[in-house]
Amino acid sequence: MAHTVEKIGGTSMSRLNELRDTLFIKNGEPQYGRVFVVSAFAGITNALLEHKKTGKPGIYANFADGNGEDSWNDALDQTRAAMIEAHSEILDDAQDVADATDFVNERIEGARNCLIDLQRLCSYGHFRLNTHLLQIRELLSGLGEAHSALVTVLLLRRAGVNARLVDLTGWRDEDEVTLEQRIMSALEDVNMSDELAIVTGYAQCSEGLMREFDRGYSEVTFSKLAALTGAREAVIHKEFHLSSADPKLVGADKVRKLGRTNYDVADQMANLGMEAIHPSAAKTLRQAGVPLRVANAFEPEDPGTLIDDQPADTAAVEIVTGLEVLALEVFEQDMVGVKGYDAAILDALTRHGVRIVSKVSNANTITHYVDASMPDVRRVEKDLMRIYPQSEISIREVSIVSAVGRDLLGLSVLTRGLLALDEAGLASLGASQGPRNVDVQYIMPRGDMGAAIKALHDKLVTQDGQAFPLAA
Repeated sequence: MAHTVEKIGGTSMSRLNELRDTLFIKNGEPQYGRVFVVSAFAGITNALLEHKKTGKPGIYANFADGNGEDSWNDALDQTRAAMIEAHSEILDDAQDVADATDFVNERIEGARNCLIDLQRLCSYGHFRLNTHLLQIRELLSGLGEAHSALVTVLLLRRAGVNARLVDLTGWRDEDEVTLEQRIMSALEDVNMSDELAIVTGYAQCSEGLMREFDRGYSEVTFSKLAALTGAREAVIHKEFHLSSADPKLVGADKVRKLGRTNYDVADQMANLGMEAIHPSAAKTLRQAGVPLRVANAFEPEDPGTLIDDQPADTAAVEIVTGLEVLALEVFEQDMVGVKGYDAAILDALTRHGVRIVSKVSNANTITHYVDASMPDVRRVEKDLMRIYPQSEISIREVSIVSAVGRDLLGLSVLTRGLLALDEAGLASLGASQGPRNVDVQYIMPRGDMGAAIKALHDKLVTQDGQAFPLAA
């Protein structure tokens, strides 16, 4: 039967009991023919690794940074308590709560023993802890998704759904398999016509998902599963709709749901931190010809936004968004006509794990707009000063505000946007538009980002202050 593969994010997972009778069951009927890939409950992956935004250390960061056995042991105990609290708020049946708690205890204690053994082993000079850190990061990550998947299965079975746990985390698995082998082996005897497969967002495999994708691993698993099984559609359930801008910035009465867009726009959104889907996951779906739907999990009757590879029927700005970045500017008078400067800068940025958002250059200046911390960019600056001691290097806090659409041809977005900013009393530090006509970027002072988004949205997306529908 034609099936869908659907992913539920961590924030939505924490309201799992609200989704039981709308997403998994409708009008008393289990929704078979759907495969659900689940994230860990909200906050659990932060506790297992480190906080995604603040950097506050979790179990992994405390262990990797050598903060002492007490620090990561305490973090393990705190994470155990948070996981138990999460499922105790969702599950109603006492036996289900007990089963979930036993599962958490078994996995947490297994992880603790692993860390103790590894720490003991690495006390000998022939073994180095840093060579094992990636495996530890992957082991800990899998605890969150295995837990949430089990809780989902317990909740659904109690409601009469034939739900099956598909654990891809490789817990105590001695086999070395690829991601494709892991997925296909786990699903080979699942009957989608009368079973609801609940799949862990983390998958242990020989490629090592976190090596390349880090916290984006669940969407990579989701997209690979959809492509391998020939899903008719991939669906991501969020707690909001994809909208033309942040309603808190431009007003809830002015934003509109996108409704329809394509993978080009999704890539631009991801580049600016407004991620509908991880770019690598989008590439997998795009190459497999699987359309993606981004839906609001708590509005199950709304079709959400469909993302495919089709062009727009009508040119339009679909979304205005922004990202705070650092501008790394390298000026060197001798750069004119000389090769190698750009390559050296890129090498330094790559070496320090700095993500490039955008870039401009002229005869003697190269500026990279990067999404990174100031200490990381300072390290890049230090490397470049050693290579080019005569250069002038500056780092500046700015923001990129971008107007994005499937087709901007003929709309004079660059000019109209600059006029809108000027009318709002805002001065752009720079602006650019590429020949592909999918986005226009405005470089703004850091503090003007919100006002710039509002001004551009009012001018480029709305008419007479009211949102208008976008042609498909």
